[in-house]
Amino acid sequence: MAEIVSMPKLGFDMAEGTLVRWVKNEGDAIAKGDVLAEIETDKATVEVESSFSGVVARHLVEAGAIVPVGTPIAVIGAEGEEVKDVPGLSGTPEKAPAPAAAAPVPTPAAPAAPQPAAAAPVSSGPVVASPLARRIAADNGLDLKAGPADVSAPAAPAVTAPAAVSAAAARADEVVGLDRLRVAIGRRMTESKQQLPHFYVTHEYDMEALLELRKQVNALLPEEEKLSVNDFIVKAVGLCLRRFPNLNASLKEGQLVRHGAVNVGVAVAVEGGLLTIVTRATDAKPLRTLSGEIRDLVSRARSGKVRPDDIEGSTFSISNLGMYDVEHFIAIINPPEAAILAVGSAREVPVVKDGQVTVGLRMKATLSADHRVTDGAEAAQFMQALADYLEQPLRLLVE
Repeated sequence: MAEIVSMPKLGFDMAEGTLVRWVKNEGDAIAKGDVLAEIETDKATVEVESSFSGVVARHLVEAGAIVPVGTPIAVIGAEGEEVKDVPGLSGTPEKAPAPAAAAPVPTPAAPAAPQPAAAAPVSSGPVVASPLARRIAADNGLDLKAGPADVSAPAAPAVTAPAAVSAAAARADEVVGLDRLRVAIGRRMTESKQQLPHFYVTHEYDMEALLELRKQVNALLPEEEKLSVNDFIVKAVGLCLRRFPNLNASLKEGQLVRHGAVNVGVAVAVEGGLLTIVTRATDAKPLRTLSGEIRDLVSRARSGKVRPDDIEGSTFSISNLGMYDVEHFIAIINPPEAAILAVGSAREVPVVKDGQVTVGLRMKATLSADHRVTDGAEAAQFMQALADYLEQPLRLLVE
């Protein structure tokens, strides 16, 4: 029996998606797990896999169409099977068309150039002027009958005005439309800041031991498998969340849901915005395995080839700007999560050891947390626990 493929729901707040491209054409054979189409959501372009095996009997929407979640988009059946008998598909629907291109925005007309002022008329009647004005005019060789003249003071020397910037050389305003990802980021972050009572806790970490351990480990690994500082941080956060379930939680219908799985999301810069890729069972995986998964997820995100599981289901997020030489920043919580960690760069700073000023390697990180779920003391304890792993990094290799 033929099966209907519907527009999948690829996020808890997804209402519609754009069918960017059909990967399998009508008449193509397809196996369960093969990529059927590419769907653009508010977050990313996602490869949607088929849940059925057979032949792509019909596309029900055109590439480029915006389709609500749950709407049939394709029919998969056996070779030669009639699709008109498929349950849930009434008649022979027309393909949903792609939206028409937006009309170009008209360019505003340039303002008309100002017209030169008309010359003052020459007076033909008697000149009305005080004796003082007449004397000043005579001293300066002015003819009051020629028209109005300012004789209140000697004329100031002419000043040459700087050359005006050519209108052609001036840069015009550029109007850029917001893509779906940027609109979604704006909407979600606005809702987060308006609805979630954020508070922030910052801690400074001694990174000397971690950076030395990373150097030693990477000396044993091939170039394509070397560990990043972020890999250590993700693993450390995963282990800490075991001990602080309130930070690995979300609010749902007035109840706190403490998630059994620890799935740490990592913010990735992509064209047009940010995308959060998700590492699953972060606390349970060896550091090297976790590093490889993060590398693959980041690569797919930046190439626009993510899968639904790559970007959904995170229970806590990390935003790391350390590679941009950022000392400190705060991040906005990613709903429905309860917290997010903002990580700066590890840098050399003056520190006091045994009463002496010396050079140390320090990194600042700030936890943004939802005050409905947790409080300052618990957040501070979480940040202290994170120091246990970052400042004693061998623990990350054995837990």
